[in-house]
Amino acid sequence: MKGGSAAGANSSSMKAIAIRDGALVWDEAPTPELKDGEVLVRVHATAINRADLSQRSGRYPPPPGASEIMGLECSGVIENLGPNVSGHQVGDQVCALLAGGGYAEFVALPASHTLPIPQGIDLETAAGIVEVFATAWLNLRLEGELKDGERVLVHAGASGVGTACIQLCKAWGNPIFVTVGDAAKQEYCQKLGASGSANRHDGPWDEAVRNWGGADVILDPVGGSYLEMNVQALKPRGRLVNIGLMGGAQGTLPMGVMMVKRLCLRGSVLRSRSREEKDVILAGLRREVWPLLESGAVKPIIEKVFPIEEAEQAHALVNSNETIGKVLLRVRP
Repeated sequence: MKGGSAAGANSSSMKAIAIRDGALVWDEAPTPELKDGEVLVRVHATAINRADLSQRSGRYPPPPGASEIMGLECSGVIENLGPNVSGHQVGDQVCALLAGGGYAEFVALPASHTLPIPQGIDLETAAGIVEVFATAWLNLRLEGELKDGERVLVHAGASGVGTACIQLCKAWGNPIFVTVGDAAKQEYCQKLGASGSANRHDGPWDEAVRNWGGADVILDPVGGSYLEMNVQALKPRGRLVNIGLMGGAQGTLPMGVMMVKRLCLRGSVLRSRSREEKDVILAGLRREVWPLLESGAVKPIIEKVFPIEEAEQAHALVNSNETIGKVLLRVRP
C-alpha cells in the first residue's frame, strides 16, 4: 500500500500526548500525512529524552517543519510508504530517529532515518537505542574525532548517553572516566566499563580526572560552571564537545589555558541537523554500533517502561535524576 495518509486505518485521527494546562494528556490528534521519501510508522514504544522535558517547559521548540508532538525516537512497524520510497516494505520492524512525534500512535519520517531492529533485541527495547547511540557515536567519532587509545571524560555517566558512551569506549579500547550523582551510579558505571569515576557531590572532579591521566575528548551535557573545569581536565590538543546545558548557558572560559593547550571547543546538537547529516550518522550507527549490539558487546540500558497514558509519571522519574539508562513509554501492549 502506498501514498495513504493513515495507512491501514479508515480514520484520519490517532492518539498522541498533548500538553494541556501544563499536564501531559493522551488525546486525539491528526494522523501525520506522508511526504516524499517518508514512511508512516505505527509506534510500538518511544523513549523519554531530556530534550522532551525542555520542549515541555517551552525552552526547546521543535525545528521548523517538525511535529509539535514530543518524542525523538521510537520503535514500531512500517504501516505505509510515501512517494519515492525504496528499500523498505510495509510490515518491516524498525527503530527510528525523529525530529519529533514519537509520543503518538503513528509518526511520519524520512525512510532513511529508520534502521532495522538489531538481532537479539525485542521491539519494545529497541525504542531506547537510536537517540542515545546516535548522540554517543556522533559526538565521540565525528565531533570529538576520537582516535585509538585516546582517553574520554563523559559527564552524567549513568544517563542514556553516558551508558552508551561507556560501552562504546570499552568496546573500542578507549579508557573512559565518568562523573555521576551518587555512589550507586558510580559503582554501576564502573561495572559497565568505566575505568575511572567521580561523584560530583564529593567536590570538584577535575583534579580526579587529571590524576587519572586527563582527557583527550570530553562530552558534556551540563555546561555552566563545568566549562572551566573541563578545560583544566583536557590534555593538550583535547576536544570539548558540549551537548547540553543542564547546568546553565553561562560559564567561565580560561582563554590562556585553551590557547597554550591548543584546545578545540565545540557545540553539538542532533535534532536540528539536516536530513543528509542524519543519514551519515545513521549509516555510521549501522556500520559500527549495530554489530556490537547484535554480538551483545553493547546493550541498551533500560530503567523502566511506562504505558503511554502514564507519561506524566515517566517525565517525573526522568526529572528526578534518579535513573540509570533510558525510560520508555509503551504505546501498544
